Amino acid sequence: MTPTADISEMPTSTKNHFADELAARVTPATILRRDEPMAKHTTLRVGGPADVYVEPATEADLAAILKTCGEHGVRFFILGRGSNLLVRDGGFRGVAICLSQPGFSRIEIVGQRIHCGAGARQKNVAVEAKRAGLSGVEFLEGIPGSIGGALRMNAGAMGGETFNAVESVCVMDFAGEVRELAPAEMSVSYRSCARLKDHIALGAVFKCSPAPRAEIEARMKAYSEKRWSSQPAAPSAGCLFKNPAAIPAGKLIDELGLKGTTVGGARISLEHGNFLVNDGGATASDVLELIGILQARAKAARGIDLHPEVEVIGG
Repeated sequence: MTPTADISEMPTSTKNHFADELAARVTPATILRRDEPMAKHTTLRVGGPADVYVEPATEADLAAILKTCGEHGVRFFILGRGSNLLVRDGGFRGVAICLSQPGFSRIEIVGQRIHCGAGARQKNVAVEAKRAGLSGVEFLEGIPGSIGGALRMNAGAMGGETFNAVESVCVMDFAGEVRELAPAEMSVSYRSCARLKDHIALGAVFKCSPAPRAEIEARMKAYSEKRWSSQPAAPSAGCLFKNPAAIPAGKLIDELGLKGTTVGGARISLEHGNFLVNDGGATASDVLELIGILQARAKAARGIDLHPEVEVIGG
């Protein structure tokens, strides 16, 4: 996300002019909507509206959107599949850009490598790799979200992390310039990729290794069974907190007796202490209050700071 001006400062007529100009600069295949509820686009199912929501059809469309936002000093953020994201009830004053169109969602197998767009679903990448008899990305099978989100968060599960399998990443800077980067150039750490704070991931190449399809299927089945036996089926944003060095966040929350803690429609899952679920009717304010309760209890009882894995945006 870029630290630019707030579109709420504009008169309504100016906001409409900006949206009209944005629409005029992109191809007709680009989808653009105004005042789009973000609750429709997040796995937690909460969040107020973004002033403008846009799905560019091509890289040129994306570059045009970024240029227009830059010229008008309008904020933007990149929306994946909405996991690990909490949009405040007041919504987002600016442009939500979603790379979900086919041009950003391709998955192509080339030898032992998987070329995929930032909008490709992580599950689909794992399934296509399995079909091709390629191992190394099985852990993606149960992670909700897109490859772009996985890269930005260095998402992981079942002992695997996204950048463990990445060979290269194609990125666009906020001026619309595109280049290819190696993982060593991405400033990757636990659940973070610093380079993607001022660049947008367009796609990645995963390097895999051949393996019998039956073995890959067995691993994916075991991962799926473990996940569904220990994680909630209700709407959530995925893991709520990053794991502290001393103890996994879910174990800590369980030991503190905080499973089942509720604020409004938001509840800490009984299945897994590091999942916050929407029981229906939850607001972003409910979620933030519950996060604060858990952080305060962890600090007071164990002296441990819990840092959200979920990204919070908006006002």
